[in-house]
Amino acid sequence: MDSFVKVWYVYLTLGGFILAIVTMGPFSLLLFFSAALLLLLIHYLHPMHIHRWTLGLQMCWQTCWHLYIQYQLYWLQETPDSRLLLAISTLMLMTQRVSSLSLDLQEGTVTIPFQNSSPIPFLSYSFNFPALLGGPLCSFNTFVQSVRQMNATPPLASYLGRLTSKIFQVLVLVWIKYPLKELLKSLTFRVNSPCVCQNIIWIWILSLLLKMNYYAHWKVSECVNNAAGIGFHGSRSGKSSWDELSDGSPWVTETSSRPSVFARQWNRSTAAWLRRMVFKRSNRSPLFMTFGFSAWWHGLHPGQILGFLMWAVTVQGDYKLHHFLHPKLTFKWRKWLYVCLNWAFTQLTISCVVVCVELQSLESVKLLWSSYIAVFPLLSVLVIIIL
Repeated sequence: MDSFVKVWYVYLTLGGFILAIVTMGPFSLLLFFSAALLLLLIHYLHPMHIHRWTLGLQMCWQTCWHLYIQYQLYWLQETPDSRLLLAISTLMLMTQRVSSLSLDLQEGTVTIPFQNSSPIPFLSYSFNFPALLGGPLCSFNTFVQSVRQMNATPPLASYLGRLTSKIFQVLVLVWIKYPLKELLKSLTFRVNSPCVCQNIIWIWILSLLLKMNYYAHWKVSECVNNAAGIGFHGSRSGKSSWDELSDGSPWVTETSSRPSVFARQWNRSTAAWLRRMVFKRSNRSPLFMTFGFSAWWHGLHPGQILGFLMWAVTVQGDYKLHHFLHPKLTFKWRKWLYVCLNWAFTQLTISCVVVCVELQSLESVKLLWSSYIAVFPLLSVLVIIIL
């Protein structure tokens, strides 16, 4: 291994250790355990068996802490330590990386034999500080290529230009949250209100506000990776590429006119990870298995279980409806009408999903069922039954 590259691995790994200890305190041990477990499994297990053990043990370890959080919230009625919540959130991201790496080893796409090389690249991949701050997920080979590219100095103007552009996007996303908050304050949500549209609009705006938090966080993660030198893959067509690590564009996601397209664009690297881990490896009901695994990975809170179930039903209904209507969209006005109506339907059903998943508790379920917006996910059930 080149000495320069090794220095970068050490720099990224030490940064991760320091960041974990400073921000999570004793709960950083949750991450240290996962990182050590990964190295032990890579060292002692055959590549053909490593993925099953890595994913199984990591998910069990993560689930134990998720259940402990629920025990504190619902049984003890206590607010969990913020450092523990941060550690579990980071542990979820580490689950993505270690399972992705273990599947790479099983499939033979990672060709570096552990016994004949330093464990530093593997440790750095699972514990580098930009990844601890929120992703986005990339493969081990992409990470290694990014670190090697740090030796190649990118054009300074291109580097500063892309970083400045992404920081500006973060500021715009953060600014958008303020008018959304003012709109929520101006509109009052009333249980069993006779004003149907007001409650629907209120929940839709609430979901937009929650989604803006995610969009801003993902864009900040891109900035941190680029600032650390990760994500540059040389020049292509005369332009420097800094967009290899991205969780998607807010504009592309929000303009998606089908629930299935929204699902693929939302948190794009996680969607690709779920597709690879579950969807492509499931023989029965891969769609529902994928969304069920996502609910498990997120923590199995009551709102999360219902939210991901609604999402799976909505996507399944979208597939059936599109297959039924697409041959009939022979005129341009029909296509535009279908796109506009489906965009509105996508926004309203995704609003139900986001509110359920983000609020987590049964209170979010009661909030939805007190509004007519809950009718829209039920329409997908009718589509599945009828078609």
